[in-house]
Amino acid sequence: MSEERSLNFLEEIIEADIAAGTHGGRVHTRFPPEPNGYLHIGHATSICLNFGLAKKYNGKCNLRFDDTNPVTEETEYVESIKYDIQWLGFKWDNELYASDYFEQLYQFAVTLIKKGLAYVDDSTAEEIAAQKGSTTAPGTNSPYRDRSVEENLQLFADMRAGRYKDGEKTLRAKVDMAHPNLLLRDPLMYRIKHEHHHRTGDAWCIYPMYDFAHGQCDSIEEITHSICTLEFIHHRPLYNWFIEQLGIFPSHQYEFARRNLTYTVMSKRKLLQLVNENHVSGWNDPRMPTISGMRRRGYPAEALRNFSDTIGIAKRENIVDISMLEFCVREVLNKTANRVMAVLDPLKLVITNYPEGQVDHFETDNNPEDETAGSRTLPFGRELWIEREDFMEDAPKKFFRLAPGNMVRLKSAYIVKCTGCVKDEAGNVTEVHCTYLPESKSGNDTSGLTVKGTIHWVSVEHAKTAEVRMYDRLFRVEDPSNEDGNFKDYINPHSMEVLEKVYIEPSLATAQPGDRFQFMRKGYFCVDTDSTADRLIFNRTVTLKDAWAKEQKKG
Repeated sequence: MSEERSLNFLEEIIEADIAAGTHGGRVHTRFPPEPNGYLHIGHATSICLNFGLAKKYNGKCNLRFDDTNPVTEETEYVESIKYDIQWLGFKWDNELYASDYFEQLYQFAVTLIKKGLAYVDDSTAEEIAAQKGSTTAPGTNSPYRDRSVEENLQLFADMRAGRYKDGEKTLRAKVDMAHPNLLLRDPLMYRIKHEHHHRTGDAWCIYPMYDFAHGQCDSIEEITHSICTLEFIHHRPLYNWFIEQLGIFPSHQYEFARRNLTYTVMSKRKLLQLVNENHVSGWNDPRMPTISGMRRRGYPAEALRNFSDTIGIAKRENIVDISMLEFCVREVLNKTANRVMAVLDPLKLVITNYPEGQVDHFETDNNPEDETAGSRTLPFGRELWIEREDFMEDAPKKFFRLAPGNMVRLKSAYIVKCTGCVKDEAGNVTEVHCTYLPESKSGNDTSGLTVKGTIHWVSVEHAKTAEVRMYDRLFRVEDPSNEDGNFKDYINPHSMEVLEKVYIEPSLATAQPGDRFQFMRKGYFCVDTDSTADRLIFNRTVTLKDAWAKEQKKG
């Protein structure tokens, strides 16, 4: 978006820091995903924010994988995250992993033990939870809290050496069991997990908790502005406590509000349920709010960047109408997608006075919004496919398409006049008959006639066939997570409808996966990754207009 806008609160903070010479006026951000799933539109906002701020202020942005939980993390997710970021148009300055710092984090923990600020606890998870107390009652000290420094050092070394089972011991920070912020009531720093790690293999069997690893990784990398979502605001005092006690580089955490999206869910846990229970075909199903799903559906990267810029950032969470995202998608595709003809619900049109065997060719613009897009020629014959909805035998007065006696223009070709139709035994219309006016040729019309309707068409003789997947919103309600009952109860049963035999113009025969088009009068479509030269498959990216609101009012 090129319009000038006021600074958001993070930009104000950064500009004040630069003016004050904080960290030498340097700006260094990071995007720290956990590689335990595919990124979604919420992550796209964070990516645009962190990389965008670094770019705006001539700084740097690291990609750092928070790979501290070997149970859920996979190399597949690492590679998908890297691809998504690059596809969105960003390039990281350093590719790093929390696992790069496992030895350094271990030594930080040893430092805290030596300072009497961490201890090994034999309590079970249930006992630790009970010790925490509540918002109205202070916690109680663990019976292992006063172990000596020497004993804690030995026990922690034994934990690392693999001498204990999962859950048998933990390392906890010694902060304050009466602290009003429950996160500072002796939080866990390390837990035992005898699991194979996707990068370090079996070298480690103890892994740092997020709250211990995150701030220290930021500090090691000398991140100046560590930007998180709002749910981490209560973690900031602990983030600061670890850094202060260790006396390391003072990274600072800032929080912004999540932007949830209507008619979807963005919890990784819920998205994983949709995948595992086969409500969708996978993480990249075009109905999913994942970046890979949106890419497969045909959303341009520019549209996601524009959407992130349009909704901005704030300190209060809210839910953004998905129609705003769809508007950004249409805005980009309107400028970039070639216009083509495809008939989704075919009905045969026969031009009875057109010479049999004759083929004309008509030139048509690829994209009237783009002067550089050029043009192509379309073959035209006596028999055409048109949309079934473009004919009515008994039409109302303001129906400006085909009906007995009505005239319309065939896009880029001739004006035709409907003379009647042919029906089968059940009374269904199987053919529409017309006559054409040879003098009404598009671009050289000498007929003097003006018609109110223009319809698209595909030559029967030259048409290619394709499968079209008509995607819509995955859920029937705006906020499925907040409704009574299971969020899956609100899945839209019509979120995907497959049209197995659609007729397309011959120029589309060479379309490749990822190519985007506007099917005239029908919407924007993208060639699916399942598509082959012998079996073209198109996904509907978005309708030409926001039809959902109108449909909801009808309901």
